[in-house]
Amino acid sequence: MGIYRYSVYKSPNLGLFARTNDSVVIVPFGFAKTKAAKLIEYLEVRNEIYTSVANTRLIGPMTAMNNNGILVPSIATEEEVQLLKKETGLNVDRLKSKLTAIGNLISTNDNGAILSPLFKGEVDQQVRDVLGVPVHSMTVGGFIQSGSMIVATNVGAAVHPKATEIEIMTISETLQVQVEPLTINGGSPFLASGILANSKSVIVGTSTSGPELIMLSRIFK
Repeated sequence: MGIYRYSVYKSPNLGLFARTNDSVVIVPFGFAKTKAAKLIEYLEVRNEIYTSVANTRLIGPMTAMNNNGILVPSIATEEEVQLLKKETGLNVDRLKSKLTAIGNLISTNDNGAILSPLFKGEVDQQVRDVLGVPVHSMTVGGFIQSGSMIVATNVGAAVHPKATEIEIMTISETLQVQVEPLTINGGSPFLASGILANSKSVIVGTSTSGPELIMLSRIFK
């Protein structure tokens, strides 16, 4: 597994603009082909998929994805849903919720999913059906944006540094991987914005420090 520092749109917050699993990386329309080629190389995926989600380029906050399926918000267009289905071959569905930034509210791997309590249990079954995993609803470190606070792969998971020992244990049991606290991009606790990861590799923002890289290598093996 490799760990790489990279930027997109001159920003270290690459997690805002892309989403990956072990097979593909999703990037916005207009994303530079040279940049996409680098992401493919680093993540060891077969290809990139160009799309918008809900007519925005904020792919990360607007999607939740594992190797089984992809969830997009209810405001995503039918064309976007069909494109993702065609290009990935995965289960793709609009989440039946008024909440739109679902990537900030759901963190998942192929073993489980952590959901924000904001959903109030209303989407649990749909998440199970589309992503093919059990779900657990919880806050993380006092925050309700659970998807922003956890970055998970099938190898390991990083969590907001204010997560409690009980929360870390619960996340580990749900996702069935080792979980450790981390900051990214020189101290940011909002991990999803600065990390793009799958079971093969991790790409982080260019502001990520040496000590953070050491922790990343420990978490994601």
